Amino acid sequence: MNLISGIRLYIEKMCSESGPGMKNMLLDRETTSISMASSQSDMLQREVYLFERLDSGRSNERMKYLKCIVFIRPTKQNIQLLANELRSPKYGSYYIYFSNIIPRTDIKFLAECDESESVREVKEFYADYLSVNPNLFSLSIPKSMQRLNWLPEALTRSVQGIIGVLLTLRLNPVIRYRAGSSVAQNLAKQIFEQITKDSTLFEFRQQENGAAPPLLLILDRRDDPVTPLLHQWTYQAMVHELLTIRNNRLDLSNVQGIPNDFKELVLSGEQDEFYSKNMYANFGEIGSTIKSLMEEFQRKAKDHKKVESIADMKNFIESYPQFKKMSGTVQKHLCIMGELSNLTSKRNLFEVSELEQEIACKAEHSAQLQRIKKIIADERIAINDAIKLVALYALRYERHANCDTSGLLQIIKMRSAQAHIIPCLIEYAGTHVRQGEVFSLVRITDAVKLTRNLIKGLKGVENVFTQHTPLLKETLEDIFKGRELDPLYPAINSELVPFRRPPQEVVVFIIGGTTYEEALAVHQLNNNGYRVILGGTTIHNSQSFIDEVIAATEGLQFKHTKSMMKYYASPENF
Repeated sequence: MNLISGIRLYIEKMCSESGPGMKNMLLDRETTSISMASSQSDMLQREVYLFERLDSGRSNERMKYLKCIVFIRPTKQNIQLLANELRSPKYGSYYIYFSNIIPRTDIKFLAECDESESVREVKEFYADYLSVNPNLFSLSIPKSMQRLNWLPEALTRSVQGIIGVLLTLRLNPVIRYRAGSSVAQNLAKQIFEQITKDSTLFEFRQQENGAAPPLLLILDRRDDPVTPLLHQWTYQAMVHELLTIRNNRLDLSNVQGIPNDFKELVLSGEQDEFYSKNMYANFGEIGSTIKSLMEEFQRKAKDHKKVESIADMKNFIESYPQFKKMSGTVQKHLCIMGELSNLTSKRNLFEVSELEQEIACKAEHSAQLQRIKKIIADERIAINDAIKLVALYALRYERHANCDTSGLLQIIKMRSAQAHIIPCLIEYAGTHVRQGEVFSLVRITDAVKLTRNLIKGLKGVENVFTQHTPLLKETLEDIFKGRELDPLYPAINSELVPFRRPPQEVVVFIIGGTTYEEALAVHQLNNNGYRVILGGTTIHNSQSFIDEVIAATEGLQFKHTKSMMKYYASPENF
C-alpha cells in the first residue's frame, strides 16, 4: 500500500518497454507531477533526456533519432493534441501510456491518425493522482462544490482519480459513504458504476481464508471543519500552513534574505532523507535535529580542510558529492526553519495556537470568550488568526445559550476583517450538517467514548499545542476494532459485506480536501501495522479551506445564520 512505489513502477515499465536509446517524455499539465515520485536524475539514468508539454507551443524540429514516451490523461483535448502530433510525427517512434481508462473509440481515432505507423505501444498505467507521501494522495481540486453540490468537472475528476488509486493498489473494495451527505453518496454511486462497467479490470485474486474485502470510505469535510482551521506544529503540516506546499514544491521567492538557489525548494521524502525522517516531527524536535546536523556538517567541513596526503585527496574526491549534498540539505532546512521561526514569533502563534487547541478540546465557554475578545482586539495578532479563533468559537458554541458570535464579529469587523467568512462556515459545516461529534461533547450514554476520554484525561496531554485529534483517527480506530459501520456509513455494493471481520486495507477519500494533520494520524496507524491510504480533492491549509468554504456557499440562500444577517456578503444569501 505505497502509492509512490506504485507510480515509480509505472515509470520503470514505461522506460524499459521503450528499450535502450535516447528518449523524450511528452506530458500534459497534470502528468508533469510524476516528478513528485521520480527525480530528474532518476529519469536521466533511464535515458530520458528531454521533457516536453503536449499542450505548450513546441518547436517543429524533427528528431527521428529519439524515441518518445507519451504519458497523458485521456481527456478530449489531449486526444486531439496527440492526434495532431501523430499526423505529423517529430520522433522516430511513440510509446503511448494513458493515466486512466480510455474509450475504444479514442484508440480507434488515434490509430487512424497514425498513418506513418510510428506508434509501437498503447497502454493504460493508472497514475491519475498526485502521490504526495507514500500513504497520501491529492487530486489538486481546490474548489469542489458550488451551492453545496458537486461541481460536475470536480465529480468526474474525483471518480477518475479514485479509480486510478484502486487500480494502482489492485483493490476491488466495499464502497461506504457518509450517510446523509448527498455529495458522498453521489461519488460512491459513480465509482461503483465505473467499477461495474470495467469489471474485468477489477478481477484481482480473491481474499484468502475468509479475510474481509478492502474498504473505500468516502467522507465529507463538513463533518470535521475544525482540523483544517487549527495551526499545525509538525514539520510538513507547519510548512504547508505558513508557507504553502504545492505539488511538493515550496516557493520562498517573496521571503527576504533567501539566497537565489533557495527561492524554490523541492520537499519530497523520496529525494530528501532529512525531510523523510522529520516530516512528522514537531517544531521543537526539528530545531534540535537541525542543530546536530549542523554540528556534523561543521565536523565534516573541518575534515575537508585537512587535505595533506594523496590518501586525503582521494578521500576528499570520494566523499565530496555527499558533502555537497549535505551542505545543500543543511542550508535548505535552515532557510525553511528560519522563516517558520520568524513567522511564529511575529504572529504570536504560541499564544494563538494554545487558545485554538483549548477551544477545540475543552468546553469552557465564559473563560474562552474573554480570552478570544482580548486576543482578537490586539493589533499585533494577524487578522487571519483572529478570524480562525472566531470561526472555532462559532462552530463550538453555535447552540450555546450565551453564544456571542455576533459580538466577536463586531470586533473583527472594526479591524476590517472579512466577517462574512463566519456565516459561510456555519452554513457549510454547522451542527445541522455534522454527523460525528467533532468537539469532545461526551454524552453519558456513550460509554465507550466516555471511557476513552477519561483515560485520555488521566494520561495527561503530551503537548498543549497538539491536544486535538482529528475525527478521522477515531473513525479509523472504530473500523479496525470491527465496530458496526451501518447506518452511519452505508455500503453501496452490499453483496460484498457479509463479513464480520474488519477490513485489512482501507482507502479514505475526503470530499472538500484532507489535511497533513490527518495524514499524520494515518501514518501513526500504519506504523502500528494497519494499512490505510488517505486522499482528498486537495490538501488544505487554513487559508485554502476558508477559500473553499466561501466558494461552496456562494449564491446559497442562508437558513441557519439569521442572527449574523448583517455580515452576509451577497444579497443572494438572504
